[in-house]
Amino acid sequence: MFPCTSCGLCCKHIGHIEEMKDYDLGNGVCKYFDNISNLCKIYDNRPDICRVDKMYDLVYNDTFTKEEFYIENANICNALQEKYKISANFRVKIIGEIEWYQY
Repeated sequence: MFPCTSCGLCCKHIGHIEEMKDYDLGNGVCKYFDNISNLCKIYDNRPDICRVDKMYDLVYNDTFTKEEFYIENANICNALQEKYKISANFRVKIIGEIEWYQY
């Protein structure tokens, strides 16, 4: 399972994602994002687009191996965190076959 580190940046930048337009508060932030906890208020019922593993199974399994897909997602997460100067404690790195650790 892809390890979300709960930095909240994905949920704060949904304005460019067509599948998320009904969730956008109008400022690019998901209406179900809790600014205090940095967590999703509907996590168990969130859309498929918010589920890395589900999107891999539904869309990307013909394009990437699961490890490649996780690496790509981790790279995107880390780049976004660096851009917004989020603590390096939130970074995710892959070691071995889909083993994870946080910095």
